[in-house]
Amino acid sequence: MNATVPLIEVEQLEAWYGRRRILNGVDFTVNAGEIRVIMGGSGSGKSTLLRHLLGLHKPRSGWVRLLGVDIARAGERQMLDVRRQIGVSFQGGALLTSLSVGDNVALPLREHTNLDEATIRIMSRLKLEVVNLGGFQDLMPAQLSGGMIKRAALARAIAMDPKLLFFDEPSAGLDPVVSAELDELILRLRDALRMTIVVVTHELESAFKIADTITVLDQGDILMTGTVDAVRQCDNERIQDLLNRRPREIQVDADAYLKRLTEEAA
Repeated sequence: MNATVPLIEVEQLEAWYGRRRILNGVDFTVNAGEIRVIMGGSGSGKSTLLRHLLGLHKPRSGWVRLLGVDIARAGERQMLDVRRQIGVSFQGGALLTSLSVGDNVALPLREHTNLDEATIRIMSRLKLEVVNLGGFQDLMPAQLSGGMIKRAALARAIAMDPKLLFFDEPSAGLDPVVSAELDELILRLRDALRMTIVVVTHELESAFKIADTITVLDQGDILMTGTVDAVRQCDNERIQDLLNRRPREIQVDADAYLKRLTEEAA
């Protein structure tokens, strides 16, 4: 793919849960080789945005294009081809508890390739070496620490050398040392494997360390997209509240509050 063509394109994306709008006409692009951090507080819409980027939810309006494919309108075979080129590391790891660590990592290779078992075993062990879990392939997920689960999930996500790698809250629940190690691993993956990486997080220290570009979401709106320095220096009050952990003053609309209490369920 031409490096000048964005690997992710989002235009006027709206998302609704029932009658509540979660994303308000979101626009952004992610270029090849970039680490893009999507940052925002709880309820900002970042997890909903990630689900749309992965094709798990379809937009109410607008569109999402991955690797040149409009994923809301793609056919089953076309989406399967797109998914072979992306990797996802979920917040809780999402390892299959009935499989060993090695078998978890080997699963995408068994499902999507015709490689022989010996080659699959070697490739899965190579990916475990990349995430510093060499020799742990025979352990079960229940025998791993939180940081090891995150790294095993990452090894599975990169098993097929994806062009696009998505992380959902990679540092959540980890102590500062393990979190810093994972940040370094993300940077090494980008540099060594030339992956384009999208990280959804609310962890400021991690975001500032790994990001080439940060997109800041708040209540379904993109407040800004820019470099780490640009975000730090931005004078937008809501961004500064997020950076400085200042609580927002919640204002209640009396009419809207009464309507929520008295309206009939849809």
